[in-house]
Amino acid sequence: MLISKRFPLSSSNSIGDPCKLIFCLFCIFLNSSGYFTSRISQILTTVLVQLPITMTLLLTLFQTLNLNQYWYSHSTTLILSLFIISTVTWLYFFKPKPQNLPPGPSGLPFFGNLLSLDPDLHTYFAGLAQIHGPIFKLQLGSKLGIVLTSPATAREVLKEHDVVFANRDVPAAGRAATYGGTDIVWTPYGSDWRKLRKVCVVKMLSNTTLDSVYDLRRNELRKTVAYLYGRVGCGVNVGEQVFLTVMNVLTNMMWGGAVEGAERESLGAEFREMVAEMTELLGTPNVSDFFPGLARLDLQGVEKRMLALVPKFDGIFERMIGQRGEEGDNGKKKDFLQFLLNLKDEGGDSDHSLTTTQVKALLMVCFNFLLLVLFCHFPGEMVALL
Repeated sequence: MLISKRFPLSSSNSIGDPCKLIFCLFCIFLNSSGYFTSRISQILTTVLVQLPITMTLLLTLFQTLNLNQYWYSHSTTLILSLFIISTVTWLYFFKPKPQNLPPGPSGLPFFGNLLSLDPDLHTYFAGLAQIHGPIFKLQLGSKLGIVLTSPATAREVLKEHDVVFANRDVPAAGRAATYGGTDIVWTPYGSDWRKLRKVCVVKMLSNTTLDSVYDLRRNELRKTVAYLYGRVGCGVNVGEQVFLTVMNVLTNMMWGGAVEGAERESLGAEFREMVAEMTELLGTPNVSDFFPGLARLDLQGVEKRMLALVPKFDGIFERMIGQRGEEGDNGKKKDFLQFLLNLKDEGGDSDHSLTTTQVKALLMVCFNFLLLVLFCHFPGEMVALL
């Protein structure tokens, strides 16, 4: 027998090497329980592979234990009985229950539909909707995705059942970039998320708060006009200046920082490198997101690179928070940073109080929002910048 030759057991009257016996029993359990079989090929594997292997292992076990002739002559019946009992037990207790899932395209084992995705997802999903209907599923590695292409269904999911679908699967890069997913984007639905939402929507982005930073926007626009006036008779890259103006307005609204002087023509090599790397990491398809079992390995190194990048931003945030703490709130600062620090200083059981980590996570969200705005309105300038 192949297995008895590959893993020889003692043929003497003694039981033999205990390690070999334990290994034999372990192999019997694995093969009879279907541990290494997939749901797709379970029946075929059981009939063609598991049964012969299980019979071989049990026969070898009987020979090793040197059982009497009666039991050895009835070994086939005993093997079949044990095999049937173990298979039925596994199917009844451990087999995954069928789920009522929508239809979808068939995928490859292990990979699912990952390798068949088209870069133009909107046209790809539209084509699948014509085949499978307005609701269909995609198996993305070990993750199951449901696609809605009907406006009525999307409205029902996003409005009527919003609480059910509120939580999001946090990608590895997003978790590393937002201090463990403590920002409003990735925080699970609950009291913390409601507090952050109230801070962002009701407080930070309300009309009153936006009106309070009107002077910041007006002053930055005046600086741009003055810069252009000073360049009379010289060539000016209008697109680059508009890009820098928008960036300065948004950063001024967030923490009062602006790019001035020589930095108006160059944002600085360090800042460009940080922006480029973060944008790349957040947009990189990551194996760890599709196969959570492999997340600890970080095969692509995305999480490692993001964890090395975040301290650079964290240093900027800490420096700004420290400087603002030394200056104190004298009523002159009207940016988002001061607003968040005021909420942080409330402390106690206030519905709006924030921790330092949440303040930095919200600043990181604002920074990512800045990148999104710039990419949407100035894609050419951002590509040239990065």
